[in-house]
Amino acid sequence: MTVTPSRSPRADGDAAGGTAVPSAQPAARPGEAAGKSTLESRESRASGGFLARAALVTAVLSVAGSLLGLVRDQALARLFGAGRDTDAFLVAWTVPEFAATLLIEDGLAFALIPAFSLALARRAQGGGDPVRALVAGTLPRLSLAFVAVGVLVAALAPQLVGVLAPGLPDPGLAVGCTRLTATCVVSFGFAGYCSAALRAHRRFVAPAAIYVAYNTGIVTGMFVLGERWGVRSAAVGVAVGGFLMVAVQLPSLWKQLRRRGARPVGDVAEEPRPLGGAVVATVLLFALCRQSQVLVERFLASQLPSGAISHLNYAQKVAQMPMILSLMVCTVTFPVVARALAEGDTERARDRVQQDLALAACVVLLGTAGVVACAPQMIELFFQRGAFTAGDTAATAGVMRVYALGLLGQTLVGVLARSYFSTGRASWYPAGAMAVGIFTTSGLGALCVAPWGVYGIAAANAAGITVTALVLLAGTAGGPAGSRPRRGAHRVPRSVPLHVPGVVNELSRPVLAALVAAPAGAFAGGRFGDPTAGLAAGSLTVTAVFVLLGWALGAQGIASALRSVRSATRRLPHVRSR
Repeated sequence: MTVTPSRSPRADGDAAGGTAVPSAQPAARPGEAAGKSTLESRESRASGGFLARAALVTAVLSVAGSLLGLVRDQALARLFGAGRDTDAFLVAWTVPEFAATLLIEDGLAFALIPAFSLALARRAQGGGDPVRALVAGTLPRLSLAFVAVGVLVAALAPQLVGVLAPGLPDPGLAVGCTRLTATCVVSFGFAGYCSAALRAHRRFVAPAAIYVAYNTGIVTGMFVLGERWGVRSAAVGVAVGGFLMVAVQLPSLWKQLRRRGARPVGDVAEEPRPLGGAVVATVLLFALCRQSQVLVERFLASQLPSGAISHLNYAQKVAQMPMILSLMVCTVTFPVVARALAEGDTERARDRVQQDLALAACVVLLGTAGVVACAPQMIELFFQRGAFTAGDTAATAGVMRVYALGLLGQTLVGVLARSYFSTGRASWYPAGAMAVGIFTTSGLGALCVAPWGVYGIAAANAAGITVTALVLLAGTAGGPAGSRPRRGAHRVPRSVPLHVPGVVNELSRPVLAALVAAPAGAFAGGRFGDPTAGLAAGSLTVTAVFVLLGWALGAQGIASALRSVRSATRRLPHVRSR
């Protein structure tokens, strides 16, 4: 269902971004049209500045959360090494990993943000308070579901461990940790609901701070309880950190829900608009399929010598940091795309998604080149201390370089999935694309694990996610560049329609820049024996070569990134935090 408001989407005080949707009024005279065009241009620039500042604040807090995550992994490696105990905990870690994907990052957000965006669009038209009606129709049912699934996971922990890691040397420890981490199903569910509602309201600070709170809880738990409880202390920290994620968002969400919309015209009663079962099913199935890559990896690695799961985990955590940063812009603009489609403005949605693809690709490819060039220095500097040996560093760095080959695919899947689910209706295509990728990962992993071990598993992961990205991109084909979808159309497309050849051509430019920057950075970093100096030299070389070559090739993402930084640093205090 689409809604075409009769006034600007900015009329409710929400920085909606883009140009206003035209109302059904008599044609303006030339002078009035010119004035209106100037006003819309100013609003568009102001909105772009707000999005840039919001993306910057979100990125800063997300980097802080990621750095604390790095501290968490360093503490885990220092206190417990890379052996049987950490393997057991990392099997239990599958629960929060799945819960984060299903309930915070992808699944629930893909369903709730379009629903809240539509409710906000209706409220802007003077339709009462459909936002409160949406909360009343969804939160009680979802709360019961969160609690029920959390209890079920705790009760079936022995069976889950047996399925996830049948070759684990100490399944009892993994079962105990899994029962502690099962609390994340409840806490992450509420945290994801709060995050989706706040982002739809254009409040980004509190949602971006959740991983700072989460990792603080885990690190504190390990250092306070580690000597007494061993690796179980990390599982206790996971449970505490999950509820801290909810606590940091509640004040801001409560303030938003206290606001009332305009009274409905006449005596029209508000009816709750619960999420459709098909919508929830499709987004959760997609997120479940995406996270199933971790299950495939852990299953195959459990049959390798002790430490294989840990090497995969440490490598993946560091390698994925560029992907996490690249998706920050999409976290901020997803509500913009959903709101545009709710108002029937497919043109604005398509422009936004194509800009996001160009910018996110440049960010992740710069990071990919840095990871490939400086992997040994990164792992030695971050982890090689305590129980984490030089042999662990070499194994983890090699796996990380292989993982990095799939980072562009990971980012494209993150951006493109939002273009499908921003329509607010059920779409089975993304889940099908993800299933194709899972089959690719499983098949290649089974073939490659025997001859190449963890390297074969990482290569299968990179190949599978890249296949998924290509299938998703093919499904967005929507006409040649320059053709514009009809604005205000009532038929909601399967996804935001993109010009696929143009997207591929644009992506090829930063890919070429990364292919040149990575070996240049590896050469520069390898000239130094000290890991800090090597990492600094390699990173600076990668950045300089990538930016200069990308600029020369005309990569739009680089120019967009520079404009965003300039815009973001002008009025940082104006980013809405409450």
